[in-house]
Amino acid sequence: MNILVCDDDKEILEAITIYLDNEGYQVFKAAHGLEALKVVEDNEIHLIIMDIMMPQMDGLRATMKIREDKNIPVIMLSAKSEDTDKIIGLNMGADDYMTKPFNPLELIARVKSQLRRYTALGGLESKTNVYKTGGLVIDDECKNVTVDDDEVKLTPVQYKILKLLTANAGRVYSIDEIYEKVWQETAFSAENTVAVHIRKIREKIEINPKEPKYLKVVWGIGYKVEKI
Repeated sequence: MNILVCDDDKEILEAITIYLDNEGYQVFKAAHGLEALKVVEDNEIHLIIMDIMMPQMDGLRATMKIREDKNIPVIMLSAKSEDTDKIIGLNMGADDYMTKPFNPLELIARVKSQLRRYTALGGLESKTNVYKTGGLVIDDECKNVTVDDDEVKLTPVQYKILKLLTANAGRVYSIDEIYEKVWQETAFSAENTVAVHIRKIREKIEINPKEPKYLKVVWGIGYKVEKI
């Protein structure tokens, strides 16, 4: 899980980062709201810990901007403890609110709670439509294929074959299995048909199609996409 921590106090920023690192989270850091917006735009962020009082753009305005098109959980931090500040923060789109100074273990507990809730409500549902192995990524919702961030253009049949194998990376499919699942009909003399499409796919996704990194033949059995 990727967590963005946004705070202009370097000591607090580093302290939160250490605790999140120890829990196995990938941490992105920002010193003010404008930096936070850039991080969210450029990376897949699953939760944000956002200070309110910051230079250039405060946490309230940054949260409002993020809320325009994203449903990422936001935990707000503030040195103020008045109920009115908490209400404003929650009304601006925050999911939770903590007052400084706070117990880091309580913050971690709230992070885990928000991530569980986010997942349960379907915030990460689109991940089930993305299949990855190494630098090969298939976004089935957009019908988009990239290798090391470079887009690859495939025909519909090529796409179906690659999606089948990538979604089940590591599993070997026989030629007949591939043909029947992709063409939706009983395989009959399918070897040449499947082999031609496999070769074309390799030419598009492999640096060296003769020594493929991803799409491999298992002699006498069939084909697989390597699980990397």
